[in-house]
Amino acid sequence: MKRSDDFEVRRKHLENLSDKDLEQKFWQLSEQIVDPLINLARNNTTPSIERSVLLRMGFSSLEAKAIVEGVMDRGLMGKGAGHVVYKVAKEKNMGIREAGLALMEGKYWQDAVNAFKGGPK
Repeated sequence: MKRSDDFEVRRKHLENLSDKDLEQKFWQLSEQIVDPLINLARNNTTPSIERSVLLRMGFSSLEAKAIVEGVMDRGLMGKGAGHVVYKVAKEKNMGIREAGLALMEGKYWQDAVNAFKGGPK
């Protein structure tokens, strides 16, 4: 039984490439496949991921939940909840935990929004 496929036809454009050229072509095509995945990971997050980041920063589950909800309410999810807490801590010259707890209590949110969206400080 002879297999009927179009392998010979499909490989014509690769026929005259050296091993080095084939390797280069392979990596070029690999990048085309992986780049959208990298962009998705870089530009998208979820509340679960952001809570997990805050847990690793030393916040409790309930604290992390409240901070992430505040981040979501203000449209800062793309910046990352941990980054928001860090930015507030840096701008207010306080510790990470202190800044996160202050955010949880409703303080400094406008400062956080301004820091990321370029508003007045």
